Amino acid sequence: MEYKKRIMALDVGSKTIGIALTDELLITAQGLETYKRIGIKKDTEYILSLIKEKNCGTLVIGLPLNLDGTDSIQTEKVRAFREKMENKLRSNGITDIVVDWQDERYSTVEAEDVLILANLSREERKKVIDKQAAVIILQSYMDRMEHLTKMRSDCANETDSESGETAFTYFDD
Repeated sequence: MEYKKRIMALDVGSKTIGIALTDELLITAQGLETYKRIGIKKDTEYILSLIKEKNCGTLVIGLPLNLDGTDSIQTEKVRAFREKMENKLRSNGITDIVVDWQDERYSTVEAEDVLILANLSREERKKVIDKQAAVIILQSYMDRMEHLTKMRSDCANETDSESGETAFTYFDD
């Protein structure tokens, strides 16, 4: 069994950060915790410690866009959080971590639906909603990466019937 660097996803809110993590084989997305925010410096230090402890190679941050795809006030706050997180990684000499966005529109609604189906009370749902939203963000990211990999593979395998040359050798995501 080959273990790879894990993927961590964050659902960054004003008061809490939902955190999800893949298993070592990058097959499943699992909720890790809901972290109560203290301040940007402490928050980024804590996330950095988790990245190191859990052997993560990718950090996915949910991007809270408006339903029409435009930025909101929260979008700008999350963009600032990402910038601080990237600065924290660099200042600690960590340059091999990929930091990526994942559209998180509807993630909280989906998380709420999952928790209702699990028959959790409103009070119980409130405690884990951000962690569950991070799981949905992470699973969406994993699905997107799998889809891109398949598209690249399909494009690379397409050949021109006359020349036998590869029809598409470049795919821009």
